Amino acid sequence: MKTEGERISDIISHFCESKADFARKMEESPQTISNWVSRGAGKNVLNKILSKFPDVNANWLLTGEGEMLSRKENNENIAMEPILEYGTEQPKINYTKGVPYYNVDFIGGFDLILNDQTINPEYMIDFQKYNNADCWCNVTGHSMEPEINHGDIIALKKIEDKSFLPLGEVYAIVTTNDMRTIKRLGAGKTDDSYTLIPSNKSPEYSPQQLPARMIRTIFQVLGAVKRF
Repeated sequence: MKTEGERISDIISHFCESKADFARKMEESPQTISNWVSRGAGKNVLNKILSKFPDVNANWLLTGEGEMLSRKENNENIAMEPILEYGTEQPKINYTKGVPYYNVDFIGGFDLILNDQTINPEYMIDFQKYNNADCWCNVTGHSMEPEINHGDIIALKKIEDKSFLPLGEVYAIVTTNDMRTIKRLGAGKTDDSYTLIPSNKSPEYSPQQLPARMIRTIFQVLGAVKRF
């Protein structure tokens, strides 16, 4: 079985013209890339590689098992790998058990679809780790990368009682003025507010204050998977 550094080297050979090209795409120095290849890298680095090269099989990169490139399973137009936490269990499309998947973007008004009893889900996603979710839907946008990427599918569980929301968790929020966002929740500057914290460290994404009274509907994001 190849070492972690050798697997990174394989990615460079397949997707990039050189180590320097890979360094530019990863937004790292060439010396850092050389260190990864010679010594391996940690989970955060591997997650970043997966976010930059979504065609890479996450299980292969993390464990060395399987093929380097992801493949579509069972002739379905979907192939998924856990994003927030990797494991041996894989999510599967099912039509009899699991959690409903709606082919709708959360930011685009998913909550309206969820409340419409005439709309049926595309199928069920059977993934034991998140089978306590209420539903799955799509994600667009880059503010939570690399934790949750543009095009991912997220498992949501609706929170009925908003009087206590554990901080540090990721939530999908609908505000009273019909804005929708997915952010990590932090303590606010006042006792009756929260701070919405993006994972993306780019300057265009910055924490924002949200008064607690403006939260109309809130879901906890239990997990996310890649979709191709």
